[in-house]
Amino acid sequence: MSAEPDMREPSEIRAAENEMYDRVWYDRSKTVDHEKTEADSLPTIMAKYEELETKYGKESLGPMSDFDWGMLNGKLSALRWVLGDEGDNLDT
Repeated sequence: MSAEPDMREPSEIRAAENEMYDRVWYDRSKTVDHEKTEADSLPTIMAKYEELETKYGKESLGPMSDFDWGMLNGKLSALRWVLGDEGDNLDT
């Protein structure tokens, strides 16, 4: 009989949730037509792209297969549930 695995620390769970949020936001925001984005928001968005590309590596941020996209969203939903969120919250 195997022992129960140790539960991860809340800080580790929160860090994983933050990473999944970043990855989902990055992919979703890349599909937005920025021609319609308010001009004063564009520098902030572009700076966030650069920050995430540096943090995670641009090649690891996409494009993703449908399977990988589903896994990413499932992880985000599950981590939020563990952190106390109700339902399937995939807001970014």
